[in-house]
Amino acid sequence: MILTEMSGQEDPGRVSGVAILGLSGRFPGAGGPSEFWANLRAGRESITALAERPRLDAGEAVGDDIAGFDAAFFGMSVPAASAVDPQHRLFLECAWEAFEHAGYVGERVQGPVAVFAAPGPPFPIGSPPLANHQAAASGTGPPAYDAAGARDVLATLVSRTLNLTGPSMDVQTAGASSLAAVHLACQSLLNGECDMALAGGSTVYADENGAHEYRGEDLSPDGHCRPFNARATGTVLASAVACVVLKRLEDAVRDGDHVVAVIRGSAINNTGARPAGEPGVLATCHGV
Repeated sequence: MILTEMSGQEDPGRVSGVAILGLSGRFPGAGGPSEFWANLRAGRESITALAERPRLDAGEAVGDDIAGFDAAFFGMSVPAASAVDPQHRLFLECAWEAFEHAGYVGERVQGPVAVFAAPGPPFPIGSPPLANHQAAASGTGPPAYDAAGARDVLATLVSRTLNLTGPSMDVQTAGASSLAAVHLACQSLLNGECDMALAGGSTVYADENGAHEYRGEDLSPDGHCRPFNARATGTVLASAVACVVLKRLEDAVRDGDHVVAVIRGSAINNTGARPAGEPGVLATCHGV
């Protein structure tokens, strides 16, 4: 994916690409994008390894309270919201924040708006309900949310809740799902299927510390992630939620939108049967 900044001298008749207008997220050690970038600039590692289990890949829980959710704000009853997977609730909150960051909320969100969302594994039975509320029994909410705990309804949940009428699709390509969602959102915009698009992903592990025990050939044996470093030994799993609001660049320039960055191009493929450890192969899933 090729990402650039705006020059400030773009001609509306000659620009091309997809503009990022807004973004939001929850990350290990950071409650939003600003804190996340500050951690990166400071070289601050946000992955927490548990000393008693050094092979346990762990990330701090996203946000302060995954059980916190303003059901009334999103037009849900407490029983209905309690039935929604916590990582779906967090993504819904981030979706609203991303549109707000882009300057598009309420009546300003017009025309077909697409949603391409990458949900993580379903939250297990026994996950925390909404704070100070008893978990709802199955089927107690409106029909729209009866299946809200299922994995593959995240995009539809966002589209219905925010009244977005463009393409709505969950995306799953293993480790690159969120990037694949952004690629598909760009293609939808460039093909004229929508006027704006929301793209991103959400994965929250059940442990209160965000920990997830998993051992595989792609994971770092020492629990540290060192991208683009000769000492890199693998990836690390952690909880995170992130999404961006996209628009065709020429439309953004025409409408006077604040452009955070520009996606000039993207592509997607697969490594096929080649192992992840082979030189030149970054992962065994799709890449953008």
